[in-house]
Amino acid sequence: MLCCRWIEGDALDLPFTDRYFDAVTVGYGLRNVVDRPKAMQEILRVLKPGSRASVLDFNKSSSIFTASLQSWAIDNVVVPLASSYGLTEEYKYLKSSISQYLTGEELEKLAKEAGFSSAKHYELGGGLMGNLVATR
Repeated sequence: MLCCRWIEGDALDLPFTDRYFDAVTVGYGLRNVVDRPKAMQEILRVLKPGSRASVLDFNKSSSIFTASLQSWAIDNVVVPLASSYGLTEEYKYLKSSISQYLTGEELEKLAKEAGFSSAKHYELGGGLMGNLVATR
């Protein structure tokens, strides 16, 4: 029987040995670390050779339509819904956070500079979301 346990750690200094994992997933996290290159190096460090990392987040789209739709959805759906649960402060930073995030091309470059052998960014949900898949 497989069992999961939660381990809290620093994304810039993961509490695992080298080449520990078969895969690493990050959801809405890389955008929020203070040192993205270091975080990517840590992900690479804990992956076994040939393994993959998947980084899902909001997409910083170059399409004006997609960027406008994303901005509208955050202002008119996400933040108001979060506010109804008393989470206004936790979500109102999203627009500025996304505007400071990396494009798909920049994410691919970041992964390759960290040492990944390949990296491909996929736009999802009409470009509102993005997923970086990088192979060690």
